[in-house]
Amino acid sequence: MIINGLKKRLFFYGILFLATTANVNAQIITQADKTEHKFNRALQAIRLFYVDTVNDVELVEHAIRGMLKELDPHSTYLSPSEQRRANEPLQGSFEGIGVQFQIINDTIMVISPTTGGPSEKAGILPGDRIVKIDGESSTGSSINNNYVIRKLRGEKGTKVTVGITRRNVSDILSFTITRDKIPINSLDAAFLLEEDIGYIKLNRFTRTTMREFQEAFDNLKDQGMESLVLDLRGNSGGFLDVSIQLADQFIPRGQLIVYTEGRAMPRENFNARRRGSFEEGKLVILIDEGSASASEIVSGAVQDWDRGVLIGRRSFGKGLVQRPFELTDGSVIRLTTGKYYTPVGRYIQKPYEEGLENYHKDLINRYNKGELTSADSIHFPDSLRYYTIGNRVVYGGGGIMPDIFIPLDTTRASEYYTSLFRKGIFNTFTLEFVDQNREELNNKYPMFEDFYNHFKIDDSILEGLYDYAESKNIERNEEQIAADAENIALQIKALIARNLWDFSAFMQIYATIDDAIEEAVNTIRSNYFEEMQIKY
Repeated sequence: MIINGLKKRLFFYGILFLATTANVNAQIITQADKTEHKFNRALQAIRLFYVDTVNDVELVEHAIRGMLKELDPHSTYLSPSEQRRANEPLQGSFEGIGVQFQIINDTIMVISPTTGGPSEKAGILPGDRIVKIDGESSTGSSINNNYVIRKLRGEKGTKVTVGITRRNVSDILSFTITRDKIPINSLDAAFLLEEDIGYIKLNRFTRTTMREFQEAFDNLKDQGMESLVLDLRGNSGGFLDVSIQLADQFIPRGQLIVYTEGRAMPRENFNARRRGSFEEGKLVILIDEGSASASEIVSGAVQDWDRGVLIGRRSFGKGLVQRPFELTDGSVIRLTTGKYYTPVGRYIQKPYEEGLENYHKDLINRYNKGELTSADSIHFPDSLRYYTIGNRVVYGGGGIMPDIFIPLDTTRASEYYTSLFRKGIFNTFTLEFVDQNREELNNKYPMFEDFYNHFKIDDSILEGLYDYAESKNIERNEEQIAADAENIALQIKALIARNLWDFSAFMQIYATIDDAIEEAVNTIRSNYFEEMQIKY
């Protein structure tokens, strides 16, 4: 009886509370505050009267995410942990032990320790298997990438003990590693394609990008570089100010690089401010459907000023500017506050009015319409037509269209070849090949140039791949193998080089069959720049 009485009184006071706050607030709040008050009342009602216990934090997070979904595809909510993870690649570092790894046969295999990092200093070697972490087994079907990151990352100065099995060593080796800051590079590769043509590939725009770019650029310049191929394919963007700094390397001082504008954000111009490292010389930028945001700012500015040639496929189409708003618990709303425009006024954001689901299917729709394989399938309305400073026609409203189109090459990929990729056969086979032959390979090819010029993929290696694929239920197809033999051999060689050195070594080998890179070199060697009046 007492309990029932308490419940009745609680219910009465709850109703009274809601009614009273409603009456008081109705008198003092402005029209602009009513929506916020409505949300608070709804939350209060749920807290007081919902049939089951609710988690306020999760409820509010779901509400915020739901609101943002009604705005645009790039306004997002990030919890404190999500915010930390999202910032790591852009800040250019994280805290951990510093290893590249891959899980093979339910075991964590070290591909390579970070140069100068904690693991290398402790004595971890490529090919080591991590079988214990802090005394607990770290093998088995439950081991995945999230498990490894959770166990091995941590605050700088903290320690973790790992148990290692090593080829030709019978005992499990124990290493105690002190975690530290680990750099995340935004530059994937930098080398000479030919004696006077440099190549630089960037994977994102981070706080370390300009330092990495300048070091690579200066090194190539010292080697005799006169023309540059800048590869922004698959580069999804990053910091706006960093993209402006990179564009400033190519565009003369005072010229507009990009401008931003929004309802509550007045127009702001961003001009080139200094003498750039490469304002003279033939410049080619490679883009594709994965080039977004900051990549499009650089590409758009270079194209609008007729400063270089864009080669590839239409870029992603992200022309919205996000500003972070930190909430009381460390979570963040990244809210779209403006749009950015190229120097001639192009707004390159692709449409999103038909909803998020359709927006995220854009690339699939492009493929199905044939856009990735044929330039003839791409049509822009006249309303999206603009003219560069040199009076060349360019288009806005859905990405940057390159000057020279390179179709996605589907002729090289037979079903057999595709299966080797899809099931990770290339990757795991080459990792195990290097692991078994590392000492011999290092002795025979101490420098990458030796490997590049002299290492051959012989029949025994190819047969090993085909047998390995069969063991993973990929049936041999001799006809397709014969048709793809050259590409299969080159893929193996490139991946072996990556495992012995780095991704730059992979790209130097893969560049020999990369259609866009080949077109870039041919364009630099031709009269295209002169015919199209591209400045160099």
